[in-house]
Amino acid sequence: MNTRPLFALLVAFAATFPAQAQVDPATEPSVVAVSRAMPTVVNINTERVIKRTVRDPMDELFNQFFGGPMQRPRVLSQKVQSLGSGFIIDATGYIVTNEHVVERAAELKISVTTNDGKTYTARYIAGSPEADLALLKIDAKEPLPFIDLGALSPNHLGQTVLVLGNPLGYGSSVARGILSAKNRSVAIGETEFKNLLQTDAAINPGNSGGPLVDLSGKLVGVSSMKMAYTPQGVPAQGMGFAIPGDTVRGHVADFKKIASNPQAAREAEAARARARKLFGLTLQDLTPKLAETLGFPAGAGVVIADVDGRSVAEAAGLKQGLVITQVGRYEVTSVQQVEELLKAVDSGSQVDFTVVIARRVNGRDVRLRETVQLIAR
Repeated sequence: MNTRPLFALLVAFAATFPAQAQVDPATEPSVVAVSRAMPTVVNINTERVIKRTVRDPMDELFNQFFGGPMQRPRVLSQKVQSLGSGFIIDATGYIVTNEHVVERAAELKISVTTNDGKTYTARYIAGSPEADLALLKIDAKEPLPFIDLGALSPNHLGQTVLVLGNPLGYGSSVARGILSAKNRSVAIGETEFKNLLQTDAAINPGNSGGPLVDLSGKLVGVSSMKMAYTPQGVPAQGMGFAIPGDTVRGHVADFKKIASNPQAAREAEAARARARKLFGLTLQDLTPKLAETLGFPAGAGVVIADVDGRSVAEAAGLKQGLVITQVGRYEVTSVQQVEELLKAVDSGSQVDFTVVIARRVNGRDVRLRETVQLIAR
């Protein structure tokens, strides 16, 4: 059988269709988005000094029977480093990250490395433990690339999202997924974070504070946490959470007001300094919204927003979410008031903190009160 006429017919038929154009990987939407957004991403390295008080057991015995220590307790210092991510939000060098990445301490040092390998010392401007957001500032000689908070992603369910950051210390990493859900609530210890975005894109340690962007390079949110296990202990996969871009934009506006007022910036820093330095406590005012969440009237005390590891506060069992209503014999209603009371406290001094926790038992609101004695480090 002569197949040449049939072959010629097939060749002629194929010639009527244009050759399939080859796709250039450089033009893929995700590649273009990364090229726009990645230059804004920074690696954040923090170093802080944790101090802990050590007593001799015999000194404790002497204190028990004779009412006073034989000698002052020893104070040991230890340097602790942590890694995280952030991103530049304007050409002058303002940077957004998570508050837990740059949690404050008196001796905190913040080092920021930009995507081009340059390293800067950053200043902490302001932050919110409740929102888990913080604003930093670096000074560069040239204008810096940035993600515009004025043009956010529309955040459609199912849209492709990219996680940018420095997971596990590996710089300039990208993970891809979709926007899985909105308005999620996640409880971490005694604190509940609300209105979070959920994504199946991989968020790992070190990604915290980095941007979640869409395929146009616009901000979707700020990577915050992932869920490895449910509260019931069931393993979870593909569940990461981010703070929505509009929430970030609102808090940054408040943070910049502090930045524009040097006196307010000093007061914001002072509001954390002594409680953290002496006892390892980060305190926060009991705002109406936070008071409602914790079951307290507004202004009924101050909230423990964070507790330093290996601090005297941690050793005494104090935890995030507890409310301090009294320092010594004075009732307190603000962080500033606590700091004023602590101005007279030196290392080795003993201070009584009255701590209250609200619980609902058998349908009734119950407040448990306890006085905790802490020795300033």
